[in-house]
Amino acid sequence: MTHLEKLESQSVYILREAYSHFKNLAMLWSIGKDSTVLLWLARKAFFGHVPFPLVHIDTSFKIPEMIQFRDKLALEWNLNMVYGSNTQALQEKRTFPAGALTRLECCKTLKTDALVNTLSGKWPRYRLDHQTGAYVLDENKEPYTGVIVGVRADEEGSRSKERYFSPRDKQSDWAVGDQPPEFWNQFKTDFAPGTHIRIHPLLDWTELDIWEYIAAENIPVIPLYFDQGKGERYRSLGCYPCTFPVKSTAQNVQEIIEELKTGKFKDIAERSGRAQDKEDSGGLETLRRSGYM
Repeated sequence: MTHLEKLESQSVYILREAYSHFKNLAMLWSIGKDSTVLLWLARKAFFGHVPFPLVHIDTSFKIPEMIQFRDKLALEWNLNMVYGSNTQALQEKRTFPAGALTRLECCKTLKTDALVNTLSGKWPRYRLDHQTGAYVLDENKEPYTGVIVGVRADEEGSRSKERYFSPRDKQSDWAVGDQPPEFWNQFKTDFAPGTHIRIHPLLDWTELDIWEYIAAENIPVIPLYFDQGKGERYRSLGCYPCTFPVKSTAQNVQEIIEELKTGKFKDIAERSGRAQDKEDSGGLETLRRSGYM
C-alpha cells in the first residue's frame, strides 16, 4: 500500500468504528480542505452515503464563498446538512467586528458556545430542506454524543495532544492531561455514560498529505485556496475579519503541492493567517479546553 492508501485505510477504519460504537453521531464540516477530505472519506467508508448529520457552526462572518460552497455540495451529495449559530450574541452585536469583544472572546461566543450548545441540542438547529434549498428549524433536539472532527496533529500545537477517540465531559470541557493511551492501533471506545466523544480520523495526516489526497481523488475544494491573480491565497479558512491570505501564486492543487514540497512555508505556521491564534498566545488551547474544535 502507498502512504496515502495507508492513511485512507486507517481513517475509514476509525469512521466505521465510531459509527458502530457511538449513537447520535455527527460530523463537523467547517467547509475547509481538511473537513472536506474527511467528508469524502466518510462517503467512501459508507459506500457513497453519509449516515450521520453534517454540522456547521455559522458565525455569520464566514467568507461568503464558503457558505455557497457548503450548500452547493450538500445538495449535490444529498447530505443531511445542519447548522447552528449564536443568534442572540449576533443580535446584540457581542462580536469582535462590532467592537464589543476581543477576537478570542468572539471566537468563544460565536464558535465555542455555539458549538457546545448546538451539539447538546440546547440551542435551535437548522437543517437543509433539499426540496426548497432553504434551511428550516430541525425538530430533532437529541444531543450528538459523538462528533467526528477533521483536526490534524501537525496543524496546531494543542491538536497534537488529541487522541483518535478523545473524551470530553458533559459540558464538552477537555481534560488535556487525562486522555486514554492509544498504542498499536488499540483504541478505547468504552466510556462512562454521559461522556462526550470527539473522533479524529485525520489525526496523523499532514498538510501535504491532505493536498496530495485531494489531487489523487480529485476532491472539490473551495477556490479560495488558489491564487486568483493577486499573488495571494488562503491557506486556512475562517471568519473574514480575522483570516488573512498568504503570499502565493499557486493557482491549482499541483502548484500548492509543489509549494509544500519545496518548503515555501517551512517556517510559517499553517494557521499564521488566523489572527485569533496570536491572541491566544500563538495557539488554540484556551478555546479548545472549553469545547472548540
